[in-house]
Amino acid sequence: MKIFFSFLIAVFSNFFFFTAQPVFAQNFPDKTIKIIVPFATGGPTDIMARVIGQKLSSAWGQAVVIENKPGASGNVGTGMVAKANPDGYTLLVTSTSIAVNVSLFNNPGYDLDKSLVPIVNIAWSPNVIIANNNFDASNLKEALQKAKSGKLNYASPGLGTTPHLTAEYLFKVLAKVNVTPIPYSGAGPAVNAAMTGETEFASTSAPPALQLIKTGRVKGLAITSSKRLGTLPDTPTLAESGFPGFEDYTWVGIFAPGGTPPAIVNRINASVESILAEQEFRDRLTSLGFDPVGGSPASFSTYVKSEVNKWVKVIKETGATKE
Repeated sequence: MKIFFSFLIAVFSNFFFFTAQPVFAQNFPDKTIKIIVPFATGGPTDIMARVIGQKLSSAWGQAVVIENKPGASGNVGTGMVAKANPDGYTLLVTSTSIAVNVSLFNNPGYDLDKSLVPIVNIAWSPNVIIANNNFDASNLKEALQKAKSGKLNYASPGLGTTPHLTAEYLFKVLAKVNVTPIPYSGAGPAVNAAMTGETEFASTSAPPALQLIKTGRVKGLAITSSKRLGTLPDTPTLAESGFPGFEDYTWVGIFAPGGTPPAIVNRINASVESILAEQEFRDRLTSLGFDPVGGSPASFSTYVKSEVNKWVKVIKETGATKE
């Protein structure tokens, strides 16, 4: 008899679990959603979080609040989400740096495989090397030549970000010049550093530098895409600047705390996919310097793992450290 009742309990428990999950997803969200951005305002991750957050708010009929929590190359804000309640109401919008930090830091403060769930890769953009207008070089070749004879600095959005590693690979491995990296708490501050002359250069993703290059407030020396951006037609590629075969991009994706129910993960993914299918929204991303990506949680998870493996090799080759 005990075995029979145990069987009944197991059957009803499983029935409740599998029927409750979709109902839970259908009711989600029924209150304010918080998106943590682990970088300062004004950078590509922050821009994307606000753009997608606005669209999600309209789609869900709920407020979506953006909170910037910069620090430790994104680890501070990422760690906060990793420890958050896994109910879908606290999300992380972060960049490629999350795939870098697991190798760059001995203990980033979270376990990427267990503490976070990839939901969707929203978009990506190439990185760009910019220079202060007072710096006496009109292109990347001239800038690198001057770097050989003088002590120069470049700003990055933070140690371990792809713009940082892009610059390290370009300067140290390919061009073999010593340009000192100065990490900032996001792409916005890094771009501002080059514009105001705190540093000669900055390496950042394209979106936060886009308007400054177009209006002539900084010089666009080179972009890391395979072809020139339509929004930056006068900024040459690295290949055009003498470094063929070198491309690099910064992607921006959404993650949830580990343990978030699959029904909620799929609900969020489906909402973002629907937004990315809108031509008007895709055009808006393009105007900001992004290319929309999308895809399933499973495909994004696979991509993140491939990025981790990729950046392990780059870190070893450049000798980049968190110091």
